[in-house]
Amino acid sequence: MCGIVGFAGKRNAKDILLQGLQRLEYRGYDSAGIAIQNGEQTTVIKASGRLQSLMEKAKHEIQGTLGIGHTRWATHGKPTEENAHPHQSADGSVTLVHNGIIENERELRAFLMQNGFSFSSETDTEAAANLLAYHYQKTGSPLKALTEALHMIHGSYALVILFKGCPDVIFTAKKESPLIIGMGAEETFIASDVPAILPYTRRIYDMESGEIAEVGRGSVHFYDKNGDHIEKTPTEITWNIDSAEKDGFDHFMMKEIHEQPKAVRNTLYAYLKNGNIDFSKANLTESTLKSIQKLHIIGCGSAYHVGMTAGYVIEDIARIPVRVEYASEFRYRHPVFGEHELAVMISQSGETADSLSALREAKAHGVPTLAIVNVVGSSIAREADHVLYTHAGPEIAVATTKAYSAQLAVCYLLAVALGHAKGAFCDAKYQVFLDEIQKLPEKIEQILEKKDSLRVLSAHLASLETLFLIGRGVDFSTALEGALKIKEISYIHAEAYAAGELKHGTISLIEKETPVLGVLTQKNLFPKTLSNMREVKSRGAYLIGIATEGFDVENTVDEVFYIPETLRPFAPSLSVIPLQLLGYYIGTMRGLDVDKPRNLAKSVTVE
Repeated sequence: MCGIVGFAGKRNAKDILLQGLQRLEYRGYDSAGIAIQNGEQTTVIKASGRLQSLMEKAKHEIQGTLGIGHTRWATHGKPTEENAHPHQSADGSVTLVHNGIIENERELRAFLMQNGFSFSSETDTEAAANLLAYHYQKTGSPLKALTEALHMIHGSYALVILFKGCPDVIFTAKKESPLIIGMGAEETFIASDVPAILPYTRRIYDMESGEIAEVGRGSVHFYDKNGDHIEKTPTEITWNIDSAEKDGFDHFMMKEIHEQPKAVRNTLYAYLKNGNIDFSKANLTESTLKSIQKLHIIGCGSAYHVGMTAGYVIEDIARIPVRVEYASEFRYRHPVFGEHELAVMISQSGETADSLSALREAKAHGVPTLAIVNVVGSSIAREADHVLYTHAGPEIAVATTKAYSAQLAVCYLLAVALGHAKGAFCDAKYQVFLDEIQKLPEKIEQILEKKDSLRVLSAHLASLETLFLIGRGVDFSTALEGALKIKEISYIHAEAYAAGELKHGTISLIEKETPVLGVLTQKNLFPKTLSNMREVKSRGAYLIGIATEGFDVENTVDEVFYIPETLRPFAPSLSVIPLQLLGYYIGTMRGLDVDKPRNLAKSVTVE
């Protein structure tokens, strides 16, 4: 979601801000703006649409070595220039950018209007700007104004603020929405994500919820929500800036699809030690695993689809009951927990608002929590009782690919570790599982080597507006992920169904040349899914198969793409790859920006 940058140093701020916003474009946005402070003068430039529009408006020279910038993803108000950030208070004393949602914005507006403040936008952010100005007028202190205002604001926020009369510092405040501060030589950087500042520094501070920072040129001071000084220790970023570049590919998405073998290997090797699964870094001992009697797996979007696959696999391998939940629904159904249960949160960013709320709900009921996340030090990682990190590296494209595959790998290891701890299978079977899991990266590479045949198939599908996907068991959860990839990247209406449910209504939509894609990797379910495909073919459907080598589908389908054979539970790691590639090829053939699909954001930090 929305991107934030800030800079305090001796260099011209404009170029650094614009370059930082460019590196955050992957987060999703519909307008952008910058504010540069030069002594008592603050210059604000905003534009709706893509960042290029802002860069055109900011072509002229702008003096100032202190500034803030923002790319906005509309939540309150349309994506217009008036609603774009930065926002200024009615008296001009406060200029700020904001990520998150201010839940009591209407009450704050009413209070502020009664006290003489006017509004020029539809955003909740302008209420924060005026509220800070109200308290700044009363206290004359930016820090006191912040502490007073934050006690009145309900919701989530990452605020980066310029105060008139403070030409040498930027103030920041955080509650839930991500915000980091990077330290350079006589210059300091602020951002909502690492890629924005990685060219300048690797030494960063992660702000915690409830913290305030006063950022100067090469200095930073931290305070708690009451304004008391606190000490923090910086961390070093270890991954390379090349990870955030396209490396010769046309799009980040295709680059990240090709990085999946490496992402899966790195993730597996982080937890495989001397031929065994070792979760000791997450404090998941064998006795802890043995005591678990039920799992709640929770996620949003693609993470939910990983959880759905994990549910099938864990019940199959470990024989433990699993309930899989949408994070956005979890809290509101008043979940019932029992003893010896574990709540598992899956999130690429570790900042997903709904998943973070679900984690807190589980903890409030005394249920141990496990986070499967990609970002070290993220909010979900910090608050969970146990953390299993995926090692996918930075994922820039909005549509997840390599993080999805890395999450699957962790879930397979979790399933096998649970089953082994509970004695669900013998030691020989344990080794068979581990051997096959370690072969997955090589088999993904084999699929990528055949990707050109999917380009040909995509040419046929690119002109269509509807696609149905079907499968059974883990093939159904893979079909759901494939449908999501295709719809979010190509804007085709792609829907996935459990194959056995077609006859319960959906088959009425099938007519001549309606494309139906079947995922067929489960030997025990193959005849049933193939039968369902024959049913729709008899009604004129155009059939496509994603099938395991050795399955006889060519006499039934019109097009088929074969994946290497693997053990039944692990097939989703292979069958999802051609679906990712189909989404990519269809999207590019339709002339779309596959890295930044419309209306979507990389990290959804609002509910």
